[in-house]
Amino acid sequence: MDVYLPIANLSVNGLVIVLLGGVTGLLSGMFGVGGGFLTTPLLIFYGIPPTVAAASAATQVTGASVSGAIYQHKRGGIDFQIGAVMVAGGVIGTGIGALLFKLLTALGQIDVAISVLYVVVLGSVGVIMAREAIPELFSGRLAKLGKTPVKRRHHPLVANLPLRWRFYRSGLYISPLAPLLLGMAVGTLTMLMGIGGGFLLVPAMLYVLGMSANVVVGTSLFQILFTTIATTMMHALTTNAVDAVLAALLLLGSVSGAQIGARFASDVRPELLRFILAMLVLMIAIRMAVGLTYRPEEIFTVVPL
Repeated sequence: MDVYLPIANLSVNGLVIVLLGGVTGLLSGMFGVGGGFLTTPLLIFYGIPPTVAAASAATQVTGASVSGAIYQHKRGGIDFQIGAVMVAGGVIGTGIGALLFKLLTALGQIDVAISVLYVVVLGSVGVIMAREAIPELFSGRLAKLGKTPVKRRHHPLVANLPLRWRFYRSGLYISPLAPLLLGMAVGTLTMLMGIGGGFLLVPAMLYVLGMSANVVVGTSLFQILFTTIATTMMHALTTNAVDAVLAALLLLGSVSGAQIGARFASDVRPELLRFILAMLVLMIAIRMAVGLTYRPEEIFTVVPL
């Protein structure tokens, strides 16, 4: 089932793209991530230009986040107050990312920059998440040995920020500057990398902001939804890299996949989900690093039609 992508200027197997969207939608519902951290690299591996992959993946993440956020809202898993602050930061970050995207494009380094960002960001986050998740997986065994894992609240730097607000749903009394800055960072990376940012948001909300675990996934999806909407609009207006056909194929699979993932997540231990997510993130970072350093024997190949 060959489909022509007008912006990417190539033909792809439509069924493969739909299945890829289903996998990222599944991750969206399970982990509270948009799935863009997986979509963009897989599209690049499949032959889609990195700029088109990043812009179109952000559009697909919007659809996946809608489905997952609706389910989380029904179960009361969204803190709209802190989510709104992060959305405001995400919109500001999107504007910053758009300026960086145009600058790197003008320098002819945007494709390399996207790949390097994936290696650095995914590798760092994957290691941090694995270090946090592994002790929690064995918390029962540690308790038997008389060792209990330390419970975490918000980071000391967050505690020192001024202008504290009460976020009742998350059980926090912190400065709104912390979620605002977090939203800005994620918004900038969303614009550059086509990610939803959930793989950054979820551990940051748990271990930096100290949010209650039962609202982390839903609030993450809420922030991702509006940040990716802003990112899609910004790409459409400034870079013209959004391929509507590619995004539509990805959405076909992601919306249904997100519902399945959200139901599955409620039956699995949260620390196990975080460990699985950490392993996925590390695997993708390693694959991107290999792609940047490995030189094939034949740089160019000719394939007969």
